[in-house]
This record gives sequence, C-alpha cells and structure tokens, in this order.
Amino acid sequence: MPNIKPISDLRNYNEVLRDVSVNEPVFLTRNGRGRYAVVDIEEYERTRAGLKLLAELARGERSGRENGWLALDDVESEFLG
Repeated sequence: MPNIKPISDLRNYNEVLRDVSVNEPVFLTRNGRGRYAVVDIEEYERTRAGLKLLAELARGERSGRENGWLALDDVESEFLG
C-alpha cells in the first residue's frame, strides 16, 4: 500500500524519512494532489541506470533501422574475435 502524506508532514521530516525504504517511497501531496516522491537513493540510482539502458537500446534500434541490422554471425565475430 502506498505511503502517502501531506507535505505539511515535512515539518517533522525525520518521521517522513524514516518511512522511506527501498521499493517503498513516500508520496507527498499538496492540496490533496500528488506532488512529490521521496525515494531511497539506491532505488533512485537503479531507476536512473534503467532509464540510461533504455535510452541506449532505443539508440541502437534507431541505428539498426537507419543503417541496417547485423547478422548474428557478424555480431558474434565482432565480440568474440
């Protein structure tokens, strides 16, 4: 179940931070609407790495469409020598 708190709870930010853990962010609301998410740094770094990987995969797919795809044998010889 998501941990949702009003942003006014940041007055006691230690209690808010105590509730943050990996895979369990704290969502802060302002005027009853979701506004911020406080996440564990490990989760943040994992998310950034995943986004970077997705961007590289998209770049590779775009390159394949524009420049043509390599056959599996060509890929193996490129990486295995």
